[in-house]
Amino acid sequence: MRWNVTEPATGPAPVEPDPQSPAESPAPPAAETSASAPTAAAGPATPAAPGPTAPATKIVGQSATGRSRRGEPRTYDFRRPTKLSREHVRVLQIAQEAFARQATTILTTFLRAGARLELVGIEQFSYDDYVLTLPNTVFISTFSLEPMAGKGMLAYPLDIAMAIVDHMLGGSGAADQPSRPMTAMETTITNHLLDRLLDEFAATFATITEIQPALLGHEYNPLLAQAAAGSDTVMVASFTMAVGSREGDATLVLPFSSFAQALNNAASPQLSETALAKRKRAAEALAARLNLVPVDVSVRFAPLTVSSADLLSLAVGDVLLLRHPPDAPLEVTTNDVTFAYAIASNHRRRLAAAIVPTPHAAVKDTA
Repeated sequence: MRWNVTEPATGPAPVEPDPQSPAESPAPPAAETSASAPTAAAGPATPAAPGPTAPATKIVGQSATGRSRRGEPRTYDFRRPTKLSREHVRVLQIAQEAFARQATTILTTFLRAGARLELVGIEQFSYDDYVLTLPNTVFISTFSLEPMAGKGMLAYPLDIAMAIVDHMLGGSGAADQPSRPMTAMETTITNHLLDRLLDEFAATFATITEIQPALLGHEYNPLLAQAAAGSDTVMVASFTMAVGSREGDATLVLPFSSFAQALNNAASPQLSETALAKRKRAAEALAARLNLVPVDVSVRFAPLTVSSADLLSLAVGDVLLLRHPPDAPLEVTTNDVTFAYAIASNHRRRLAAAIVPTPHAAVKDTA
């Protein structure tokens, strides 16, 4: 019996029986096994034969097209450099995740239905660029950030806002919701929930800075919200929001300039006891040296005001009336700042000034 074997360069090859050989021969299975074994062994040993292509090196964090798995590239405006550092994002992420957990609990409790708020990411935008990302109809709530300057803004889909009102009134929230501004009663119901959310927002941001947010109003057109100037840099926290079967995107906007210093303080590493002691000694040494710095001190009569014409016409022999009361003490000043009062005196045949109580204190004591 004869078996024809194909070129063994590409690994185990199919075998074909000779059509002239008897079909009833009992040896084909054993012969096939015998022919296939050397073929598999000989395949990789032949260096000239083209073998299978080696797998490409995989770069962690990139897709097959070389794009970053984080998403499509974004436009970078060199006129508005990035101000939000990684440390800032880390601090904000901790606070915003805590707020999302508390908001989930509050929404579930108030609505008596399944609700969820999950942080997606934190980004930096100019306010104009952020407004362009919002749909034409959206529910926007603005709030103050006392004692800080500026306003915050919470935006989420209008149908979710209406569904929240439906749930709080005992409904299922599953019906089609109207696309219109809220009525006075609907606004009052929503404000009750938003006030509770703002309280939790202040509590979660206490690790960064103390704020007392207060609800200012609502808007439905992003172009009319006016929470910041168009070129102002804002920090935008994006959330996935779900109420019942409805899902949408929510954003929480904060002005960067108001939180910049607080973020820097929160992002700085904690100092060890040795470093704190070293700083304390340095502060004490600085204070001791400041006490030895010479300062120019003047004792003068009360300032006199004259017109420019009189000043330019002064000549030798002219007299300026000081108008200083005879019983009023002189002013002790440094850098044009009056910090004490004195009367003319002498000390060991040298002209001196004796410090006396301020006129206001003397009048108070007499009274």
